[in-house]
Amino acid sequence: MSTHAPMLRALLTRPGIAVVPSCFDAMSARLIERAGFDVAFMSGYAVSATQLALPDAGLISYEEMVAQGRRICDAVHIPVIGDADTGFGNPVNVKRTVRGYHRAGFACAMIEDQVYPKRCGYAHGLAVVDRAEATTRLRAALDARAEIQAAGGDILVIGRTDSRGPEGFEEALWRAEAFADLGADIVYFEGPQSEAEMAELNRRVAVPTMLAQVEKPDRALLSPKQAEALGYDLALFGLTLLNASLRAMHDTLALMAAGSHPGGDRLMPFEQLYETVGFDSYYAEERRYGPVDDSSS
Repeated sequence: MSTHAPMLRALLTRPGIAVVPSCFDAMSARLIERAGFDVAFMSGYAVSATQLALPDAGLISYEEMVAQGRRICDAVHIPVIGDADTGFGNPVNVKRTVRGYHRAGFACAMIEDQVYPKRCGYAHGLAVVDRAEATTRLRAALDARAEIQAAGGDILVIGRTDSRGPEGFEEALWRAEAFADLGADIVYFEGPQSEAEMAELNRRVAVPTMLAQVEKPDRALLSPKQAEALGYDLALFGLTLLNASLRAMHDTLALMAAGSHPGGDRLMPFEQLYETVGFDSYYAEERRYGPVDDSSS
């Protein structure tokens, strides 16, 4: 199975920080690629919201996530990082998840240390497993990576810790360092409380790191340049496209319910919509093969 893992590995060696928008379906992924981004992230929060109309609270299954991931990866030519939650069970499940994400075309799978079933990193009731289970879970993911590589494939693994909130900074820092020492390709420390914590994380962790940010009223967003100055390699914006999309649909439906209709700059010109969904490239491909002769059927 060929993935874009080598492209992501090369990206991580380049100077500067990579901005990573989150997608939730094939079209949002394609728009990320067309906008010129080098990598995308499939968000479990956004997939659960758009595919099930349910919150990211452990309700979506492995099969639903990997099926959506397959469609996303098939739509683009850039590497996609897949949110693999806790691996959907015990260490054997974790290995199955990493192998399945590789087959789906992901360049990278992210495994976290929450209890199963998990919930999004700022939801009520968040809890993490103990150190032994967290490191065992990651070892299983890395074993799956090694088996994939031995068979000629490749996938990266992100070790994510959500322990900052429930367990404190020192525990989260211990886990981040432990994940790096075990061989995680990237470390993601969820929820640092200050720039000082971010700088300390990046001083202590020897592998690439990812900062994730969401638009919340109590949290100022760092620019990519600010995140880079603190030592980050990837700047993930996890909910921006979902938020903008839902806001646009909400406002449009409100206008229609009030007897009006969106127009002007609220809508794409029809020709742009036509091209964006793929008709122009479809017809170009169709012309390569000429008219179909049905006389022999």
